[in-house]
Amino acid sequence: MEIFKYMKEYDYEQLLFCQDEASGLKAIIAIHDTTLGPALGGTRMWTYASEEEAIEDALRLAKGMTYKNAAAGLGLGGGKTVIIGDPKTEKNEEMFRAFGRYIQGLNGRYITAEDVGTTVYDMDTIHEETDYVTGISPAFGSSGDPSPVTAYGVYRGMQAAAMEAFGSPSLEGKVIAVQGVGNVSYKLCKHLHEEGAQLIVTDINKESVARAVEDFGAKAVEPDEIYGVDCDIYAPCALGATINDDTIPQLKAKVIAGAANNQLKEARHGDQIHEMGIVYAPDYVINAGGVINVADELYGYNQERALKKVKGLYDNVMEVFNIARRDNIPTYKAADRMAEERIEKRRKTQSKFIQNPHHILSRR
Repeated sequence: MEIFKYMKEYDYEQLLFCQDEASGLKAIIAIHDTTLGPALGGTRMWTYASEEEAIEDALRLAKGMTYKNAAAGLGLGGGKTVIIGDPKTEKNEEMFRAFGRYIQGLNGRYITAEDVGTTVYDMDTIHEETDYVTGISPAFGSSGDPSPVTAYGVYRGMQAAAMEAFGSPSLEGKVIAVQGVGNVSYKLCKHLHEEGAQLIVTDINKESVARAVEDFGAKAVEPDEIYGVDCDIYAPCALGATINDDTIPQLKAKVIAGAANNQLKEARHGDQIHEMGIVYAPDYVINAGGVINVADELYGYNQERALKKVKGLYDNVMEVFNIARRDNIPTYKAADRMAEERIEKRRKTQSKFIQNPHHILSRR
């Protein structure tokens, strides 16, 4: 892998390799862009097939966080860490303490959080060595479980998508097919039920389905049936890549809006649903409630302030639709453009200040 060539092509700032022999730590920190502020992104622990695969994952995820944080309107850039190892058998306290010292050494350029394969307890251990970590235990000033806030953000984004597709943000009477009824989507279903939506749900976990049926009067279908049901909105809230060659021909929904990451299997599927007239709320815009919530911890967590910002995801999603109309492009491309425009605007501002340093002095 030609690392510098790759970094130059996609404009990465920094790639760090961290190892600690005593604890077995093998970590890769990727910092994509800090134009808007320090890079924020979680720490993933995974059994990668090769070091190259781990590097590629860290780079890909870091860039994704740049776009997600920019689209959410946060003063934060994008970064990500991957730790090579089995999270079930190879974790130990010294590993995360050693990793915390590496983060501390970056002096605030990178702030981490929980991700796949890591837990709140792991973040607490990192916190023993550095303050540049979010998603720690509430006892240390954290926001706690992010799923309710993420669900609220998806709900607000879905209202924006309804406005775009149906001319009203109301979800009352809308038939919504929810794929996956985990922590986030169960709470999303609660919001939808309370507004008067009719729910169709599926999940490989039958207990989760039964709970939604009992609590919200939802109709249950088998996992492979969810794509073809008669509905107004399809809400992918489980695995990624569920919008693909096999599922698109089955879709009857006018809107796709859900909590899952990486919903489009390939970019061309975003073009395809655009051509079909389906309103798509891009995943990393609509599901940004969690990162908005943990980002608030950096200022001393205030739930009211965080929820106010998450409520604004309605406006963020509407801005994506506006850009898509303005430039005549699919919404997945419009989301990228919105993020890029925010970053470029900051770069121009920074450039102006650098070119005219007396302007800075005049403000004192």
